[in-house]
Amino acid sequence: MASERITLEAGGREISLSSPGREVWPEVGITKRDLAEYLIAVAEPFLAHNGDRPVSLERFPASVDGDSFFSKNPPKGAPDYVESVPVTYNSGRRHRQLVLTEPAAIVWAAQMNTVVFHPWASLASDTDRPVELRIDLDPQPGNDFADVVYAAHGMREVLAEAGLELWVKTSGNRGIHAFCPIDPEWEFLDVRHAVIAAGRELERRMPKRVTTNWWKEERGDRIFVDYNQANRDRTMAGAYSPRPLPEATVSTPVTWDELDGLDPHAFTIRTVTERLRDVGDPWAGFAERPGRIETLLQWWQRDLDDGLGELPFPPDFPKMPGEPPRVQPSRAKK
Repeated sequence: MASERITLEAGGREISLSSPGREVWPEVGITKRDLAEYLIAVAEPFLAHNGDRPVSLERFPASVDGDSFFSKNPPKGAPDYVESVPVTYNSGRRHRQLVLTEPAAIVWAAQMNTVVFHPWASLASDTDRPVELRIDLDPQPGNDFADVVYAAHGMREVLAEAGLELWVKTSGNRGIHAFCPIDPEWEFLDVRHAVIAAGRELERRMPKRVTTNWWKEERGDRIFVDYNQANRDRTMAGAYSPRPLPEATVSTPVTWDELDGLDPHAFTIRTVTERLRDVGDPWAGFAERPGRIETLLQWWQRDLDDGLGELPFPPDFPKMPGEPPRVQPSRAKK
């Protein structure tokens, strides 16, 4: 028996959607059709923040309770309006990666069972130079969202001293994603070093609340400044991307004025479209005033001169120059 199909209109194109009644978020009864219609409703701000750049699709063939996998390269049979661009990965391998440029492409991704959209920090026009400095403020066991908010305010002050404007969004879970628009003049490694410099400066000011320690056993209950999310081919859920949590939360841009006392789990596929109608997109104008990272790179060099070196890279990366041994501290030879 053929699968049920419906047709949705997105940006002037008709998109066929199979199994529209399948529950992607079974706990709250949100279906594949609900997901596609949400993406159509938020297409304009979604593309403003995630479009025209390499993107990885996190796909869930059954539901968010089941298995998932990532798609980076254009699958066979992708329609002409789903674009791609060649990118260089950390291994040196070069391959084409998906690029979303119009509403129909987002709905096509939903048809392909995509739940989470992971955009690069660089644009398709120059994939090697980020247009965003990204900081993932990652809570640890024992933290609550208020702890992350406190760290975010501190990071805002640090980056303001470096001449950068910080914008924030919920991660869709317990953390905060903090972004600065920057001029695309630096490679990913330089931007990573700028993030480390900012993280170390915040750590100095909040040593009991914030850490840049890569190893979980050394973090305690401090907020982790995940500098490795600034690496090439390392991504976070994009603005207005759904998350695979039972309540169908969405990674949602917010203002600084509303951050204190915020409930990040209140932003869901069912509530974000109304929020956009009522208050608009808090990240509108995000890219209009890009900053520069020279001051952060000066702080990086200052820390190098003071004996603070490179920090560990993710385990799937090739060994990097100046990187310390990738050995968990409790397993290191004394």
